Amino acid sequence: MNLKQLEHLLALADSGSFSRAATQMHLTQSALSRSIQSLEDELGGRLIDRIGKRNELTPLGLTVVARARRMVLDAADLRRSADLLQQGNLGAIRVGLGSGPGALLMTPLLQHMARHHPGVKVAVSRGSTELQLLQLRARQLDALVIDVRRIAPAADLRIEPLGELRAGFICRAGHPLAGATPVPFEVLLGYPIASTPLSDEVARLLVDHYGPRADPAQMTTLQCEDVTSLLDTVAVTDAIFLGIAAAARAGIAAGTLAEIRVEPPLRAGARFACITLAGRTEAPAMGILRAFVEERLRD
Repeated sequence: MNLKQLEHLLALADSGSFSRAATQMHLTQSALSRSIQSLEDELGGRLIDRIGKRNELTPLGLTVVARARRMVLDAADLRRSADLLQQGNLGAIRVGLGSGPGALLMTPLLQHMARHHPGVKVAVSRGSTELQLLQLRARQLDALVIDVRRIAPAADLRIEPLGELRAGFICRAGHPLAGATPVPFEVLLGYPIASTPLSDEVARLLVDHYGPRADPAQMTTLQCEDVTSLLDTVAVTDAIFLGIAAAARAGIAAGTLAEIRVEPPLRAGARFACITLAGRTEAPAMGILRAFVEERLRD
């Protein structure tokens, strides 16, 4: 048994097709079949049931695939650790940013790395928390910076809190509610509310604080993962942004955006964290990322 055979089995299990798996592994279909047959012979049982045009894992196959996936990923980590030691440099980082961190960090992080660490390869991706967690576990990302309330604790995740940024209601500078005396929450609902998807915990907090009409499922009329797009929309319409106030920092300083004073005041925020895989070898450049993120994610 060798890693190549396990990789062939994983490709077949994931694709469900000998032809697609063979193409993925750059093999002929007959070569892939021989590899799977050799693995079955060594393990003493069938791994795949060939039912017509369908290929299904046997009970033994399911067990082998589960363990093989861990072994292949561990081997990839071992190769990565060896590469980092041999290169003697800071390596590369692939980081996924949640909606709030993306608005605050993406451009400043790229600029910081280009100016101060030009030898480090940096790849930044955006997307839903669910997708990014899958990418982290598949070793396609090295770290996530997200609102910790959007994920469930798990034994394979290392969660490092980075602090909390307060939330607020943001509008364009010329909005009817800009600069007014404290505005009753109910008045806000006369305008479109723009927000990223909110965690169940934040939703409960809003409902407890302002009543049932504050349930994001009913209150929010404009929703997407990209805070920058939401704030750009708020800057030219009467929509009101609900989210971390720090994301509007530049617009408020430029005089294009304003924070609405709401009565009662909003007492909520986003709790950001750096998420990595427990036990995984990290590139030295991860230290640079952590220091930069801790410095920038402040009110």
